Amino acid sequence: MTMCNIASELAALRRPGLLVEAAAHGTARYERRRDLRRMLRVAIPASPKAALEKLLPIEAALENRRKTADKNYSLARHVDILVALLAEAQAFRRSAA
Repeated sequence: MTMCNIASELAALRRPGLLVEAAAHGTARYERRRDLRRMLRVAIPASPKAALEKLLPIEAALENRRKTADKNYSLARHVDILVALLAEAQAFRRSAA
């Protein structure tokens, strides 16, 4: 995934305000090392770009579950992933500047 693709995917995200607001509050406590290991259940990606490449499809799947009222949808997991997505996107933008 190129930087342009990641940036356009991030710009295209449209989620309910309450979900985004909850995630935005969570970014203050986000600790990359601790949280990415728990969320991704794999080795911590070396860069924000690599983390976003892993987080974006996970978030898209969660959003699909939310929209279809899938019984396996987890609001807590969705907020967790959005917290990481917001924090990694912020770090990605800083590194691209």
